[in-house]
Amino acid sequence: MSNNSSVAVGSFQQQISFRLLLIQILVVIFLCINMLLIVTFFKKECFHTSARYILFAVMLMSDSFVLILSNVLVILSILQFTIQVWLCTVISIVTLLYVMATPVTLTAMTLERYVAICLPLRHAELCSTRRSIHCILVIHSISSVPSMLNLSIFFATASLGLYETRALCSVEMFILQPWQRHFRSAISQLYFFIMCIIIVFCYVQIVKVAKAASGDNKQSTQRGMRTVILHTFQLLLCLILLWSPFTEAAALKVDVNLFLNIRYFNYIVFSLAPRCLSPLIYGLRDEMFFLALKNYICFCFCKRFTV
Repeated sequence: MSNNSSVAVGSFQQQISFRLLLIQILVVIFLCINMLLIVTFFKKECFHTSARYILFAVMLMSDSFVLILSNVLVILSILQFTIQVWLCTVISIVTLLYVMATPVTLTAMTLERYVAICLPLRHAELCSTRRSIHCILVIHSISSVPSMLNLSIFFATASLGLYETRALCSVEMFILQPWQRHFRSAISQLYFFIMCIIIVFCYVQIVKVAKAASGDNKQSTQRGMRTVILHTFQLLLCLILLWSPFTEAAALKVDVNLFLNIRYFNYIVFSLAPRCLSPLIYGLRDEMFFLALKNYICFCFCKRFTV
């Protein structure tokens, strides 16, 4: 009996180690790609005056922050390493802010495509560099509201002594009452409902323009349509992530191993996957950005071999 139990424990630890290693490999790959695209953005000055590329760079940085912070939380959770609650609060505030910043930025980028295709004469005015900076401030302000509301409730209900205690850092730690979970879910789903309406509206308007366009304009409009469709898919993955706590809670009541498997699957598919779609949508599909990226990579290789 003891031999069977030791074999089972060893197999479980081996499985956990493999999953942790796979997560680290994926995170490192996505971070390297994001950093390469961010450096390409800063190297090319023409990108600094375009709203679509500015918002793209903002989303890349948001995704990178989420990848780093969520990976730290995953490692702490797997290693069962506890930290003080006040430190966990700081990490959670930043994580929740940038988790929400990605879909909000996606919505802003979809609106920029709508203006470029449906209102081309006003695009230079509405999507200027100055307005893009204001848009970034609005994105972060809107993205901070859900986390501020949820954490304000936690600050109001938690005792002062709780902040000095040590615990496993998790977003679920800030839910002290069952109604707080429903409140958090309601706010998040309200956000995504509004964002879905905006994206559907933009897509319908772009389709109308595509039917009336011809030649090069038609090709440009169709590319815009495909971009909006990819944004919708990416937003859908982010939306499903909000439902993950409910499926994980139901699985935990059935079996612990089922809970761990579903949680691992949710993290890979609904947390990591949306962050790898950003480089695909704008970094590789966009001809201008892809050309700048290729030139930068070739320049780095040539410089390395000539030194």
